[in-house]
Amino acid sequence: MKKIVVLTGAGISAESGIQTFRDADGLWEGHNIMEVASPEGFAANPELVLDFYNKRRKQLLDVKPNEAHYNLKELEKHFDVEIITQNVDDLHERSGSSKITHLHGELLKVRSTFDETMILNWKKDLFLGDLCSKKSQLRPHIVWFGEMVPLLDKAIEITKRADILIIIGTSMQVYPAASLIDFVKENTPIYFIDPKPSVSESKFRNLKIIKEIASLGTKKLLTLLKNQ
Repeated sequence: MKKIVVLTGAGISAESGIQTFRDADGLWEGHNIMEVASPEGFAANPELVLDFYNKRRKQLLDVKPNEAHYNLKELEKHFDVEIITQNVDDLHERSGSSKITHLHGELLKVRSTFDETMILNWKKDLFLGDLCSKKSQLRPHIVWFGEMVPLLDKAIEITKRADILIIIGTSMQVYPAASLIDFVKENTPIYFIDPKPSVSESKFRNLKIIKEIASLGTKKLLTLLKNQ
């Protein structure tokens, strides 16, 4: 069975009602990114950061997977599918996909500020004073700017094994995630689904662009791959 590796970004969840990472003016929900998505921001104003993620968590619990998520699940009937996502939502899990690596963390989890391996499932609000078992403050289980991406090496190894690479809803401009395309085997077919693609077919060998939103693009690709 051929192995498909799928790289997903904010574009695949946009149709579910989750806003993309940042607005054109560099703000995220009216906040400077570094205020709410950096260790320095958390140190300066932890209550602001916790409140920000509490609102994102509530929003996530109110939305549902869309057709694009379910189309990736459908691919598992025909291929060995593994998803590497930059998204912190759980919509891939809720749609039934079985192999998912979250490069940038997970919104419905928190971790200890004392021991980053102490990770807890968390669907309620998180406040100052919510402590781990070692009496240290809990924080969102999110990879912030300036922090290492602990699952990057795993993602690289997954990408190296791809027989087909699919990229959905990500600009491929944010590193280190954008570097994953460089680790596929030579001559690996690459499909890029985005209504406004930021790459050209001339830039990468064997690249085919599908200029569609995620739901329509994955539907077209599902038909194409099933008929190969």
